[in-house]
Amino acid sequence: MGSGTPTVVTVEESGQGKFTQTLHSGPHQLVADEPEEYGGDNRGPGPYEYVLMALGACTSMTIRMYADRKKIALERVRIILSHQKVHADDCADCETEKGKIDEIVREITLEGELTGEERAKLLEIANRCPVHRTLTSEIKVRSRLSSAS
Repeated sequence: MGSGTPTVVTVEESGQGKFTQTLHSGPHQLVADEPEEYGGDNRGPGPYEYVLMALGACTSMTIRMYADRKKIALERVRIILSHQKVHADDCADCETEKGKIDEIVREITLEGELTGEERAKLLEIANRCPVHRTLTSEIKVRSRLSSAS
């Protein structure tokens, strides 16, 4: 993605179920929903699952790109991600001291005949994926009402 070209997606209520959303990105159409315990119909992943999937996909792609470029014998990448709210005072490396913070745990499995040095470098590269950088940088969300009715 170029730095000057915005990424644009469209999200709208599907008309099916209380929270079911249709997500459009170019020719791709996806569904998002809430689980039944939150009043949804569980027709698709929820918003946090999409955030985790975006981070996981970006991480895996970034690792693959680097491994291929450096001719590292990486056979397969698998990433398991989880998200939870944790108390800030339980987090030794967090700036926030009170209340709760969002914590994403990303467990990366690298398959192949890799040296310890290659594994360490691929983990370092994982932390450089663009979505990781976005999630850990200052983010501004600017909301405005559309003039369309």
